[in-house]
Amino acid sequence: MSMDYNIFMNDIINTARREITGAGYKELHTPEEVDEALTQKGTTLVMVNSTCGCAGGIARPAAAYAANCVSKPDQLVTVFAGQDKEATARAREYFTGFPPSSPSFALLKDGELVTMVERHDIEGYEPHVVATKLEQLLDEHCAK
Repeated sequence: MSMDYNIFMNDIINTARREITGAGYKELHTPEEVDEALTQKGTTLVMVNSTCGCAGGIARPAAAYAANCVSKPDQLVTVFAGQDKEATARAREYFTGFPPSSPSFALLKDGELVTMVERHDIEGYEPHVVATKLEQLLDEHCAK
C-alpha cells in the first residue's frame, strides 16, 4: 500500500471516530471496556461503526439523532469494526442470534440483548428512516 492510501484511510477512520464521539457515544477499545459497559444495569445502545458509505451516510447520522431523542438509553457506546477488532468481537458475543453486521445497532437492557438494527436495516435507507426506527426502539425500551 502506498503512503497516500494509508493517510487517506487514517483520515476516514479519524473522521468516523470524531463523528460518533461528537454525537455523545463512548468508544470501547478493549474487550474489558466492552464487558464493563455492556453488563451495566439499564439500557445501552451500541453502534458498531465502520468505514463504509452506509455507516457515514446513514448510520452515524441516525446515531446522532438517537442520542438526542426524548427517550434516551442510559449509555451510548460504540465499537469500531475493522479497527478495534478485539472489542468488536467481544461486543458481538453479546449479540446472540445475530450474525456479525456493520454498521449496526444493538440495544441491551440490564446486559441482555433486546434487539438489533442490522446492516440490511440500514443500507439503502434514508438516514431519517433508520433514525425513526431507533427512536421507536428507544421509546419502547427506555424511560422518558
